Amino acid sequence: MHKNFRNVDKVVFGRGSYSQLDEILKEKRNDNDKFMLFIVDKYFEGKDHPAAKVPAHPEDVVMFIDVDIEEPTTDQIDYVRDTVKSTKGIPAGIIGIGGGSIMDIAKASSLMFTNEGSSQLYQGLNLVKNPGIYHVGVPTLAGTGAEVSITAVVTGPEKKLGLKCDWTPFNQIVLDPDLIKDVPRDQWFYTGMDTYIHCIESESGIYKNVFSLAYGNQSLDLCRDVFIREGCGQSEVNDEKLMVASLMGALSLTYSEVGACHALSYGLSFVFGYRHGYANCLAFNHLPEFYGDAVKEFKEMVKKHNITLPQGLAKGWTEDEITQMAEVSYKLTHMWNHAIGLDWKEKLTLEDIKDLFRRL
Repeated sequence: MHKNFRNVDKVVFGRGSYSQLDEILKEKRNDNDKFMLFIVDKYFEGKDHPAAKVPAHPEDVVMFIDVDIEEPTTDQIDYVRDTVKSTKGIPAGIIGIGGGSIMDIAKASSLMFTNEGSSQLYQGLNLVKNPGIYHVGVPTLAGTGAEVSITAVVTGPEKKLGLKCDWTPFNQIVLDPDLIKDVPRDQWFYTGMDTYIHCIESESGIYKNVFSLAYGNQSLDLCRDVFIREGCGQSEVNDEKLMVASLMGALSLTYSEVGACHALSYGLSFVFGYRHGYANCLAFNHLPEFYGDAVKEFKEMVKKHNITLPQGLAKGWTEDEITQMAEVSYKLTHMWNHAIGLDWKEKLTLEDIKDLFRRL
């Protein structure tokens, strides 16, 4: 069965395009209970940064959410929905302004305003019953691909797994490179590597195809401009390249799949709360049998940008923690299908996955 996925409805790209957001929202303001809900990374609250200039009207709700503490959780999504719905009603639209976590919160919340019960019930593929409300993504980091992903990744009590359906993608995204300037170097690197890893994984498994490779190859070319070729590093032109690479990398994985690295990353994030891009880097650094020369190139980029990845982490982990991470990873069948083949359970055991974690 070929994938038939829904993409973002509208895209605006370019420096200063964030200033158009108020005008973009204008035609939707009379929907539902006639107010907008802005979900903004708390990092920007009170700061002199373009993203802090939220175009909220008096009737709107602005929620600043701290995503440095943990990645999005089902409890958090339920809280956003229940708090706003009980005090103001159903928004005309939701706007997520921030990195991948904020955009995932916005996407998941848009679905939960029209679906009953906890978001835990909808972790998986096509479990959502009703279309969500209008939602807009404004990335302030480049790399996660959350701006075009068909998944809103959230962590529940039992698993880290996304709400994934045709109604998850944003109706509108605003790609303004001015919003990703001055990102701290480590954060810039880890989120950027998420894009690089998306593309490497997309092309390194059984679901790769001409469609996914076309997006992935272009994204990889842009990533190499940003991270390893002459003129690499943080700059205005590279901010633009990375923002486009993020979008293309996410489209590549959407029509292919991610693999072993992401499966391990989900285990790391679930047990230890590591940020997604960082967890990907920790895992990718030790997976040459899956990704070959790409791991060598990754290590060169780590060295070039003076990034320090810790070694010997597993020495401080208990056997229970390693088992829990392996069990989370083992359940991600679609990722292992892509990485190894549909008969992957005949080739890879839970103990093998534990051994992969013990390398870290």
